[in-house]
Amino acid sequence: MDSFMQCAIEEAKKGLAEGGIPIGSVLVRNGQIVSRGHNMRVQENDPLAHAEIVCIRNSGRLGNYSDTILYSTLMPCYLCAGAAVQFGIKKVIVGESENFPGGPEFMREHGIEVTDLGICECIEMMKRFIKDRPDLWYEDIGK
Repeated sequence: MDSFMQCAIEEAKKGLAEGGIPIGSVLVRNGQIVSRGHNMRVQENDPLAHAEIVCIRNSGRLGNYSDTILYSTLMPCYLCAGAAVQFGIKKVIVGESENFPGGPEFMREHGIEVTDLGICECIEMMKRFIKDRPDLWYEDIGK
């Protein structure tokens, strides 16, 4: 597993330790992490504070995102996929989509290369969370 995905997993674990949803993200440019984020929806009482949104927000004003790669432990939902499209991110690498299919086809239709690594650690972390906290999970995905 590459170091960038490992950093996204660390962000997910940080979110879980804070009582939130274990989804983490990092934004990479030129082989360097530009920003990090994890789902803060519970912690900040903000329904839009998904990991990828927080990560992009933490990057500040980069001007152009076309040379960045967005890493996420879970396949982005349509909100986060839309942010990737809006900002012109061309590549998204995810830890898993088994627990949540997200919007890979939407991203691909808009020219984003999507890679799903199927990482067991990501799959198991989300599976455990969904089992232990279905209320938070279903609230997070709008069900």
